Amino acid sequence: MKLPALQSAKLIRRYKRFLADIELPNGEIMTIHCANTGAMTGCGEKGDTVWYSHSDSQTRKYPHSWELTQLANGQLCCINTHRSNQLVFEALKNKQIKELAMYDDIYPEVKYGEENSRIDFLLKGEGLPDCYVEVKSITLVKGNLGMFPDAVTTRGQKHVRELLTMKKQGYRAVVLFAGLHNGFDRFKIAEYIDPDYDRLLKEAIEQGVEAYAYAGKFEILEGIPTALSLTESVPYMK
Repeated sequence: MKLPALQSAKLIRRYKRFLADIELPNGEIMTIHCANTGAMTGCGEKGDTVWYSHSDSQTRKYPHSWELTQLANGQLCCINTHRSNQLVFEALKNKQIKELAMYDDIYPEVKYGEENSRIDFLLKGEGLPDCYVEVKSITLVKGNLGMFPDAVTTRGQKHVRELLTMKKQGYRAVVLFAGLHNGFDRFKIAEYIDPDYDRLLKEAIEQGVEAYAYAGKFEILEGIPTALSLTESVPYMK
């Protein structure tokens, strides 16, 4: 997935969930939009390097968006969770998700389930059961362990229930954890953050819902991040 043109600054603070103040190289202070409702644990510390994009939209109050954080150890994390579905769509289209590579037709944002939900992707293929794919972003990393979620997610709990409903109807149902952080090689659910999500997903997996985690890789050109892609599945620690 190609990233928009990015510029760097230093993070001063994130506040009101959707806003952040940054310091530009010339010392100017600027407020930018933050498209992430999570806790952003470890990905938004004061002094971190922020990579931000610019929009020409005339309707936006804040034309700049926080896209990536570069941590003190040099690792990168895409904090703009709107990018996760773009990333996964490209990976599905290019047959990079081996567990789903047999499907040819991809339909985004399809209504499904019993709780007024929309699935991120509905996959169809000749002679195959329809496959419902829910995408979740991995931005929380400790050591080399990627985790989800970084905050209690009642929405995520609902999605697990919906996927289990579809599985019971004879379809495939998949949670795909997409690496928006390049610092992990294993994955597990952060049960200490949301034990209900952990319990629901484990119960769903026992009943046939599938769960996979994929690592992310950034491309760098002349010191500037230019692209993000999913590379390979990583061990899922139950």
